Amino acid sequence: MSDSIPAAPVVLDVWCDLQCPDCHRALTDVHALRARYGDRADIRLRHFPLEKNKHAYAAAQAAEEAVAQGKDWPYIEAVLSRTAELARTGEPLLVEVARDLGLDAEEFDTALIDGRHMLIVDADQAEGKAIGVTGTPTYVIGGERLDGGKSQEGLRERIEAIADLLLAEQG
Repeated sequence: MSDSIPAAPVVLDVWCDLQCPDCHRALTDVHALRARYGDRADIRLRHFPLEKNKHAYAAAQAAEEAVAQGKDWPYIEAVLSRTAELARTGEPLLVEVARDLGLDAEEFDTALIDGRHMLIVDADQAEGKAIGVTGTPTYVIGGERLDGGKSQEGLRERIEAIADLLLAEQG
């Protein structure tokens, strides 16, 4: 039996707008990072709805309802796979995705009306602004901010290099 305490996972915050096509493309990197690091990395979605995307704020609130109902990443990925449709149809799509995933769609609708998740979204957005997030996707790992809104070229490799260094430092 070992007395050693398991190392804490490396935290990767992904600042995201769920109506952003670049965030949809970034899912490829998120999947690859999950496959490579497994439970050694904690990949967290952080909300940064952009004003230019009319339904992004509602989508962020809906994602928080998915967290409350236990299907955060499946919901997030389903919405991101339909960014163009979200731009056209708005909140009805958010409820439809919930229904398709077997979530309580009526509760999604109610959550969007009563705004119960607004504080979480607002807090994420305020924190993002405070650390210099201006576009999406933006990644923060080991205190370093990487802007994927300008270009995602080489970002996964940079994230992996930082994660590998942080994990090596943990021993």
